[in-house]
Amino acid sequence: MRRVSGQRGMTLIEVLVALLVMSVGILGVAILQLNALKQTDSAMRSTQASFVAHDLLERIRANPGADYGLGSLSQAPTSGNPNIPRDQDLFDFADQLRRMLGSDVEASVAQTAARVTVTLDWSDSRAQSENPPRQTLTLSSLTRPFRSAEP
Repeated sequence: MRRVSGQRGMTLIEVLVALLVMSVGILGVAILQLNALKQTDSAMRSTQASFVAHDLLERIRANPGADYGLGSLSQAPTSGNPNIPRDQDLFDFADQLRRMLGSDVEASVAQTAARVTVTLDWSDSRAQSENPPRQTLTLSSLTRPFRSAEP
């Protein structure tokens, strides 16, 4: 008489343990994907802020005689005026920032001689919900050829 001691197949416990291990792995991948989406959104907002700031610098270069100084975004014109390029440019700047970065965005434009500095500051709450950091972007550029007083 021969006894068969070999087992065929898996027990229910083995299947449940394998399912648990696989579930933990899938949960880890889902968390990584969520963090990647948050960081991608944060990077997209930073890129949009850069585009808006560069757009304003180009508009200032196209209209060199106007004073684009802006202490804060609340000082920007509340409506556009196509007959006054400066007002239209600042209105578009403020409108684009508020639509892309949210209502808590802050901005300033400092203009001294041929140099213009645009500073943007916004909350990165989409990337981190708890204690969101403030992001700051500062661009400085010459808007017309710089000529020194020396001969």
